Amino acid sequence: MYGLTDNLIVQASGFAFGDAIIQLFFFIILLALLRKFAWGPLMNMMKEREDYVSGEIETAEKSREEAARLQREASEELKQTRQDAQKIIEDARQTATKQEKDIIASARNESDRMKESARQEIEQEKEKAVQQLKDQVASMSVMIASKVIEKELSEEDQKQLIEQYVNEQGEER
Repeated sequence: MYGLTDNLIVQASGFAFGDAIIQLFFFIILLALLRKFAWGPLMNMMKEREDYVSGEIETAEKSREEAARLQREASEELKQTRQDAQKIIEDARQTATKQEKDIIASARNESDRMKESARQEIEQEKEKAVQQLKDQVASMSVMIASKVIEKELSEEDQKQLIEQYVNEQGEER
């Protein structure tokens, strides 16, 4: 009775050194097969994945740097555009101020010229009037003198003669 059951109990409770060696042998063969057929492709796949991720990180970094560069350029262009616009506005203001001063100076010059022209015209008209008055006075004096010479006139006659001459001159005009 001890035969088969005892043998199983001894084997179950004891260490089977031969089985362990066989298992170790098959495990080593399994490792060798895994290394040859699975480890290489697995490592290649991991290397490809590492290269892909590295490439993606590098591409993302380049894209980030390019975006930062483009942002700097856009910012600089915007700054330059604002400066140009400010310069154009300032130039326009200066031009407008200069034109305003030129227009005012031109208007003043024209006004002065017109005043001077009017003053000269008034002066000429005044001189004409004075000359005409002198001519009339001289003419009246000659006439009166000739009439006085023709006849001795009383004071009353002289007044009448002057009034008559003035009336004659008024009618001529």
